[in-house]
Amino acid sequence: MKHTLVVTNDFPPRQGGIQSFVHGLVACLPPGSVTVYAPSWPGCEDFDARQPYPVVRHPTSLMLPGRAVARRAAALVAELGCETVVFGAAAPLGLLAPRLRAAGARRVVMLTHGHEASWARVPVARRLLARIGGHADVVTYLGEYTRRLLATVIPEEKLVRLTPGVDTEVFSPDVRRVRPLPSPGGPGARPGEDGLPGGGPVVVCVSRLVPRKGQDTLIRAWPRVLRAVPGARLLLVGGGPYRRRLERLVASLGLRSSIVLTGPVDGADLPRYFALGDVFAMPCRTRLGGIDVEGLGIVYLEASASGLPVLAGSSGGAPDAVLPGETGLVVDGASPDAVADALVELLGDPARARAMGARGRAWAAREWSWERVAARFTELLEPAQTP
Repeated sequence: MKHTLVVTNDFPPRQGGIQSFVHGLVACLPPGSVTVYAPSWPGCEDFDARQPYPVVRHPTSLMLPGRAVARRAAALVAELGCETVVFGAAAPLGLLAPRLRAAGARRVVMLTHGHEASWARVPVARRLLARIGGHADVVTYLGEYTRRLLATVIPEEKLVRLTPGVDTEVFSPDVRRVRPLPSPGGPGARPGEDGLPGGGPVVVCVSRLVPRKGQDTLIRAWPRVLRAVPGARLLLVGGGPYRRRLERLVASLGLRSSIVLTGPVDGADLPRYFALGDVFAMPCRTRLGGIDVEGLGIVYLEASASGLPVLAGSSGGAPDAVLPGETGLVVDGASPDAVADALVELLGDPARARAMGARGRAWAAREWSWERVAARFTELLEPAQTP
């Protein structure tokens, strides 16, 4: 395989679904065949030192398709003899593709996620997306929802499905739980053996704390859940700009004795947080007139691999990560009542919930393995043969 340059704003140690996806794809490639060009992020020096391939860091935490980034990326293409360039997200860095072709790249592969599909809805962004797609050999999509929107802008013959994979050895029902968590300190919040307040079943949500993910809907639904399932606990795992607002909402509803917000956690510990749950729930919702939408939701697949039944919101491509009625439930993520009803349904029938979790794990292993993803990704990287 020839050398590949991956140009991406989304790469660890910054946490997130796209970051994990791109990192997983890079890990599929032979170490000597790939170089990553990504922004700086706290902890990146230690992270990069552990990788079996070079990571070139831009001096800032965000890369835009301007002169400095174009010049550095083009120099890497030329110096390394890169025949293939992969953009970790097509928009906006895909605008650099002509400059990188001029530097020697023969093949350009662009990954898309939820935000590119949203660009297809907005006139100005739509034109930019068409321009970006025009410079690509391959544009990947996550599922039918994103394909349908992208196809209104990008020629269908360029579109190829490529989804994240899930490691069913890392995410597994056999993973041991995290060490006991600190009590949230609310009235009556006596921790049980798992370190969470109380001793009832646990609903866990692992995600960045932003409005689209629906943690606020979970909190608003929680009083109804508690009335039906006394002692239930809600564990919100992750950090983000919405945290303070969520903490105020928990306090205002008098729920500090049954809800824990962990704050940021190390990515390596995530499987053990999934292991604390009986049900996984992330009721994502579409916002801002369709601009802020879920592309897929790899956490649903990680939860399934962990043996948990899944509650997903009906935003964008999120339903593609669930087999409704088999591995979990899909509801309106903007409705606390719908979320509460679904949670009560799952928590009230543990045998059915466990069966859903078992089917979800089998599905994740069968259809979402990194082996399948790696084989498909490797095929996409090979430059077209010239006559």
